Amino acid sequence: MREPSEHARRFPPEYRPPAPKPQAHLLRPVALIRTLKRNPLECWAAAHFEQPIVPGGLPIGHVLLVHEPRAIRHVLLDNAANYRKDRLQRRVLSAGLNDGLLSAEGEQWRAQRRVLAPMFARRTVMDFMPAMVSAADTLIARWSAIGDGATIDVAAEMARVTLDVVERTIFSDGFGSDAEDIRVAMAVYFNTIGRISPLDLLGVPDFIPRLSRLRVRSTLKFFEAEVDRVISARRRLLSERPDRAPNDLLTHLLEAMESDGRDGLTEAEVRSNILTFIAAGHETTANTLSWALFLLSQSQQWCARIEAEVDRELARPPSKGIADRLVETRAVIEETIRLYPPIAAISRVAIGDDELNGEPVRPGSLIVISPYVLHRHRLLWDRPDVFDPQRFLGSGAAAMDRFAYLPFGAGPRKCIGSTFALQEATLVLAMIVKHFSFQLRPGHEVWPLLRVTLRPANGLPMIVTARMNGPVRDVAGSPEMLTS
Repeated sequence: MREPSEHARRFPPEYRPPAPKPQAHLLRPVALIRTLKRNPLECWAAAHFEQPIVPGGLPIGHVLLVHEPRAIRHVLLDNAANYRKDRLQRRVLSAGLNDGLLSAEGEQWRAQRRVLAPMFARRTVMDFMPAMVSAADTLIARWSAIGDGATIDVAAEMARVTLDVVERTIFSDGFGSDAEDIRVAMAVYFNTIGRISPLDLLGVPDFIPRLSRLRVRSTLKFFEAEVDRVISARRRLLSERPDRAPNDLLTHLLEAMESDGRDGLTEAEVRSNILTFIAAGHETTANTLSWALFLLSQSQQWCARIEAEVDRELARPPSKGIADRLVETRAVIEETIRLYPPIAAISRVAIGDDELNGEPVRPGSLIVISPYVLHRHRLLWDRPDVFDPQRFLGSGAAAMDRFAYLPFGAGPRKCIGSTFALQEATLVLAMIVKHFSFQLRPGHEVWPLLRVTLRPANGLPMIVTARMNGPVRDVAGSPEMLTS
């Protein structure tokens, strides 16, 4: 029998990217706590991917793991008033974000949403296109200067470029500190707060210290000092030269803080939202771009399709609306966040009695919806573990149940920055593919790790080669590793 070619072995017709094998049975409490601490993604059992609703799963309380679109719609949209963010989720976000849009509830959340929504409207986001392209150009210049064949930690580089986008669009005066210091501190922050404490799972009161909170204190102090510098500089500009102040999120927040009306924000709310948008504005998109580059490196078919599209659409300098014309690139991004959703779990606690698909819900019941499980559910997706962006093109996309695909949540609390993130990810990915080809460093094992966001564990070292501009001189004399 003829042996498969090296090409066939390296690029199988259906690529199944790395993911934990579901547990054969629901984990018992001790094993669950141990696994949650190591990597929460490894806790899911086969039943979660095969049944619409699975009761149980945490050591205390009444828990329903819900992965049925109609029940999800009921919780997040139709009866959303009966479900609020639970204590466990709020504890994870309490380190610096507790007064911001992610954690706020009731009127506090509604007031903040009214203030912030105009900054993330589609028309406003499209105006950010030149800044996103400029950030990508800076990354391309940096990689070109390193030289052909260099090994680059793509995960660290995607964090750098998305932080650059945040700096150019949301806080356009720039940061007071070096952006690299902020990137490293943000990585420490997410890695620390993302470790679930057994004390939280067991319902131990908040006044009992958590080791993770003690570890993150120095990082929070750094962020607080940084936020204070950003606010002080902008206030000075608004006071002395208001006509020169940029019309960005920071100006909008500070004007809202001075408002005497119902939308006035407090100093704590402004600080929390600044930190929220520095954190959420780059971490989740950086992970999406990292996974997208990895997936393309494993699929010659889709890499070729994206190269053809970007060669055609980016033959001239990008213009407004270009992201809408990068249809196949956008499909790769959407399939990437199906397989590796930036936020892997949504949880709510019931305020009053309810019912989901015949399962009773009582006050205090915890409802857990995992986009990671939902996007790989055997009842909802064909070949759910296969990388296939075609799902998001043509009739397949039109037939998709809105509540079977939740990369940004749904209902009133859907991520406010979803349009921003999708445009940014599409543009940056397209520009990277236009200029470079890339392959995973031989011997490196890629594995998804959940630490609030879903990232490649141990970075993503890739060998990068200039694609369209001819050989690039290695200014350092030999290939080097660009890392974190």
